[in-house]
Amino acid sequence: MKRRIIMSMFAGATLLASTLLGATPAPAAEAGTAPAPSAEVPAEFGSDWHDPITAAPPVTEPAGKSCQVTVAEAQFRDFTPYKGTYTPPNGCGDRWSKVVLRMDGKVKGRQFDRLGHLHLGGVEIFRTSTPQPSPDGIEWSVEKDVTRYSDTLRGSQDVEMLIGNVVDDTYTGIIDVKVTLTFYAGRPAATPDQVLTLDDRSALTTPRNSERILAEVYATGSGGGCEEYWYLTVPDEAPYSCQADGGPYREVQIKVDGRLAGIAAPFPTVWTGGWSNPFLWYVVPGPRAFDIKPIEYDLTPFAGLLNDGHPHRVEVAVVGVPEGQSGWSLPVNVLVWQDAKSAHVTGKLTAHKAGDLADSSTYTPGTEHRVDTEGDHRLTVAGYVDTSHGRVTTTVSRSVANTSTHRWTEGETTDGLGATWTDDESVTVDGRGPARTTQTRRTYTMDGTTTLGAADRLRTVLTLGDRAAVTEWVGGRRTKWSRLDNTYAGDATYTVNVPRDQRHAVGTTGERYRIRGSSGCYDRSLTTVQGVLTEDHRGC
Repeated sequence: MKRRIIMSMFAGATLLASTLLGATPAPAAEAGTAPAPSAEVPAEFGSDWHDPITAAPPVTEPAGKSCQVTVAEAQFRDFTPYKGTYTPPNGCGDRWSKVVLRMDGKVKGRQFDRLGHLHLGGVEIFRTSTPQPSPDGIEWSVEKDVTRYSDTLRGSQDVEMLIGNVVDDTYTGIIDVKVTLTFYAGRPAATPDQVLTLDDRSALTTPRNSERILAEVYATGSGGGCEEYWYLTVPDEAPYSCQADGGPYREVQIKVDGRLAGIAAPFPTVWTGGWSNPFLWYVVPGPRAFDIKPIEYDLTPFAGLLNDGHPHRVEVAVVGVPEGQSGWSLPVNVLVWQDAKSAHVTGKLTAHKAGDLADSSTYTPGTEHRVDTEGDHRLTVAGYVDTSHGRVTTTVSRSVANTSTHRWTEGETTDGLGATWTDDESVTVDGRGPARTTQTRRTYTMDGTTTLGAADRLRTVLTLGDRAAVTEWVGGRRTKWSRLDNTYAGDATYTVNVPRDQRHAVGTTGERYRIRGSSGCYDRSLTTVQGVLTEDHRGC
């Protein structure tokens, strides 16, 4: 029944303007439907199922010469990180058209989902989570375009990788992984000149000739506490197992020297043990569960300040987390493009307008308890840099919002959430030549209910959405556009509080991943029943 599947990860994460607009569609010849015979579908889940699979497109591989380097190879059985040394490849030069990271993993037995990361020279280049295994074992692979980290990859670096894990008499799954980098020779891709990290004091010192500065934050709420399910938290007065002072509104903020520099809506990731029902995720994970994209902030309006040669404090925090409570990981990389013809690029922050943060959660008691949440925030910043090619002004406007309705009964035997998050961003760069504006509209949705019924049968019905619309305008004329629509749907039932072989689990899950735009289209749909892949349809 098994076959190896590659799952893709886009390098730019929330830099959808470069990721989605530059997406390469699958060849039309791949279109078709290949359903498995219905006779192969068992009446319920057995001890084995299809290897994990997503509908996302693979990373495209350039033609021509390539070189491969093994970065890490380890078996994770506890919380001891793998440590090694990375050395750049020989034979492919030091400027590459693309660099692709691939992680191959395998695990068998019983294990929770685990969060993992890979650092090279202190730079986080990869963050992922793991699927939960079958007793017979599973294998999976993840690919990610990491070309943007080429500056880090050009030199030897210390390597640290960790997938924290616990192995004992009950949870027997040892997570066995191998990570490689494949370098493709050819015309070098346009990449940042430097990739920086913050020191222990959250201080950043940029090169004095920086003309473009982006920060990326791999923000994940995880660790087993309530912040792993932050979207289900309720105000303190509501009788629910996960409480937070103001409710579920979360916002990831970045500040420069204490001044708000960027806002973003965190993606509501559902890990592969989420919603109390692992049978939803054994084959098809929720969006981004294996593809943890960083949030990206354009800090170019602050370049004039940051380029003074002194360290500046850059801090990231999550609004809404109860004081003193942990649960969020917020590693930061800073990507810098330099003006090679200038020793010092000067500039100034010319506009900074932060709206009031609106955050309201209202609890309504009753036979069915209810919390209604509304929150939103706006920020606009603008600044210029005087470069060797003239003055360039960058204006960044961003607005985030969240609405949700959470309903549950006594004992939480019925627990449901309907929620929508939006994150709209506009970046305009105006210098020599016509102004260029990139508009990105992100929408995340979650609509589900878990019910514990007679005979301890637990059923979860859930739909998740990850959507983005990106449009690029040059001189007032639309030059590129793209629309992403990634939708997951699942319905699974099993008996709780019994040994694994007595759960009598059944479930249907599916994912459809569509990208359409000026570069073409990609469209793939998957369906599974009782862990068997019954449909894999491709076409546009």
